[in-house]
Amino acid sequence: MPKFFLFFILISFLSPIAHAQIFDKTETGRIDTTKKKLPGRSLSGSFAPKIDPLREKIYHPDSSHIPHKAVMRSLMIPGWGQVYNHRWWKVPLIYGGLGLLTSAIIYNQHQYKEYLTISRYRQGDPPSPGAPYYDKYILFRDYQVSDARLSDVRENSRRNRDLSIMGFLAVWGIQAIDAYIDAKFLHSYSVDNNLSLRATPGVINQQAYAQDVSFKYIPGIKITCSF
Repeated sequence: MPKFFLFFILISFLSPIAHAQIFDKTETGRIDTTKKKLPGRSLSGSFAPKIDPLREKIYHPDSSHIPHKAVMRSLMIPGWGQVYNHRWWKVPLIYGGLGLLTSAIIYNQHQYKEYLTISRYRQGDPPSPGAPYYDKYILFRDYQVSDARLSDVRENSRRNRDLSIMGFLAVWGIQAIDAYIDAKFLHSYSVDNNLSLRATPGVINQQAYAQDVSFKYIPGIKITCSF
C-alpha cells in the first residue's frame, strides 16, 4: 500500500510536465521539444520590441565638426576652437582670464627684478643718482628694511610670477580641452527634432508617516518630457 501511494504521487507530479511538452518527430527520428512562442519575441528567442515610426527619434550629427581641428586651432590661438564650434560667448571669458594672468605675470616680474636689483646694490657698490631703482633703494635704506625682509619679498614676487605663468598655461590647455569636448559633442550627438512635453493630472499617495491625516491622497501633476 505505501508503495502504491508513492507511485501515485510520482505519476501525478510528472503528468503536467509530460503534457507541457510538444513532441515533433523529425526525419531523423529525433524528438524536438519546442516552447510556446511568447509575444514580443523573435525566432531566435530575443526580445524584438515594436518601434513606432512616428515616435522614432531622429538625430542629425554635425559631421562638419572635427574634434582634431577644434583642439589644434585652440592650441595655436586661444578661442579659435570655440569660434569653430560656434561658442562665441566663451571667447571673452578665455581672453579675460588670460589677460588677468598676463598682467599678474608682468607685475610680479617687475617686482622681482626691482627687489633683485636692490639686493645686488646692497651686496656691491651703492648706486649713483639716476641708476635703475635708485629712489626705491634710498627708500628701503631710510626705512631700514633688513636684507632678510628684502629677500622674502623678492622670493615672494618670484613665486607669484611662476604661479601666474602656470595658471596662464592651465587656462590655455583647459580652453583647448573645452573646444575638443564641444566639437566631439557636435560631431557625435545632436538634439532630437521630436521634442514633446506632456502634463497629466494624477494623485500622490501619502507617506507612511503622514497616514494620520484626514485625506490619504493629494492631487498632483505628472510631467513627461521626450528628448
